[in-house]
Amino acid sequence: MALPSVLKNFNLFNDGAGYMGKVEEVKLPKLKRKMDEFRGGGMNGPAKVDLGQEGLEIEFSCAGFMAQVFEQYGTTKADGVMLRFAGAYQRDDTCAVQAVEVVVRGRHEELDPGDAKGGEKGKLTVKSTLTYYKLTVDGQEKIEIDLLNFVEKVNNVDMLADQRKAIGLA
Repeated sequence: MALPSVLKNFNLFNDGAGYMGKVEEVKLPKLKRKMDEFRGGGMNGPAKVDLGQEGLEIEFSCAGFMAQVFEQYGTTKADGVMLRFAGAYQRDDTCAVQAVEVVVRGRHEELDPGDAKGGEKGKLTVKSTLTYYKLTVDGQEKIEIDLLNFVEKVNNVDMLADQRKAIGLA
């Protein structure tokens, strides 16, 4: 019998500052391709054509007030804020722990401080739009997407190398 790897614990770092004990939840970036249906002459049905990476975003929520996040609001640099998720996923059948790290860069699009009510901790929800994403599992890089530098690597295969060469960027 096999049991799944379950997120047993995690931390979030914002430009190097750890949010241990403050971060409540992280909605990791969804990876999605932009696809367009194409059906040409002689085709009995449509085939989806891959047009590249869809936009990337991350959301997280913290208890209380987080001054650092508000100080970062309005940054004009597209990759001005770096966030790092570090998760410990563990299987209960083997006790093996898997280290999962997601590093992203972007800027905050929306800050929602929620309701202010005396005697309650409050909740700050942050939504950030991203230009960079890297997934590492147990020290092995699995995916790297750098929208500003035209880089997309999957399992150490540079998916855009031929395109960069074709347009004179390599």
